[in-house]
Amino acid sequence: MNMIMGSKKLSPIIRAGIPLAGLMIATLLASAACSIEKLALNKAADMLSGSSGNDVFTKDNDPDFVGDALPFAIKFYESLLASVPNHAGLRLRTGSLYIMYANAFLQTPADMMPKEEAPRKDRLLQRAKNLYLRGRDILLVGLEKKNPLLRAQLKERRYPQALAAFKPEDAPSLYWAAAGWVGAFAIDPGDQTLGITLPQAAALMDQVPRLDPRFAPVMVNDFYILYYGSLPDYMGGDPRKARDYFNKAVAASGNRDTSPFLALAVTVSQNDQNVTEFKSLLQKVLDYDPNTAPENRLINILNQRKARWMLEHIGDFFLLDEAGDGSKKKEA
Repeated sequence: MNMIMGSKKLSPIIRAGIPLAGLMIATLLASAACSIEKLALNKAADMLSGSSGNDVFTKDNDPDFVGDALPFAIKFYESLLASVPNHAGLRLRTGSLYIMYANAFLQTPADMMPKEEAPRKDRLLQRAKNLYLRGRDILLVGLEKKNPLLRAQLKERRYPQALAAFKPEDAPSLYWAAAGWVGAFAIDPGDQTLGITLPQAAALMDQVPRLDPRFAPVMVNDFYILYYGSLPDYMGGDPRKARDYFNKAVAASGNRDTSPFLALAVTVSQNDQNVTEFKSLLQKVLDYDPNTAPENRLINILNQRKARWMLEHIGDFFLLDEAGDGSKKKEA
């Protein structure tokens, strides 16, 4: 053996045996480490995208605390998503949180700012629009994993082909993508480039109850209240449809969510200059005990904050007569 090992006639393969073995072991160890790391990342993603992670936010009774914490949480989720881009649950959580944050902690506070703070208000609204679209696009990327032609087919209004690949488990992603899409337009109705794409968002939302009628019926009906109640007639707005969806939303809520009352007030009641109905709907929001539905505590507290502000600034939305009954309409 010593003679063989010392021979200069050893084949290159035999002479390379020890280094090759070392390289193979190192490769296997690296592969195992990579697999372990990916497994750990997926486990973390599973935990963060589970229902308990959402409850931490929705059950909270301090909106400001949640608003301060969310940016860090969202960026953490997004960083993790970059490492496990095929994790559908984490993608849904990341995209939807962008949209929720834009609505609750950027657009809503901006809407309640006084006129003297117009520049700051505009900056917040532009941030909200940007984050609405960012959340939408994160979700569309996930949906395109099932249909790579999704955006092209939506643009061509080939809706049956665009949506054929989706299953009931895709309903939440379709919902939030549509919500972010319409939310961005609500920020900037003058953006006609975005406005002409709204039927695409509606097509996504229309598919949600078809795929899963049990998915968040209050949120789905709220979407249609805002959609049909805020758009002008020429873009598909229809106050009667908005009221129909309001009744469906109230029935589905089981007295656990005040959002339908706020949604109808800020759309149809305001557009009709029906101040009596406006006040009645907002008072229902204020009279509600948020502890009745712990799972919706945060959203109900936020709704009360907005309802209170709107009642205190009712003159910003209605041209009131001396009796304050809104019988004088705003001039066109």
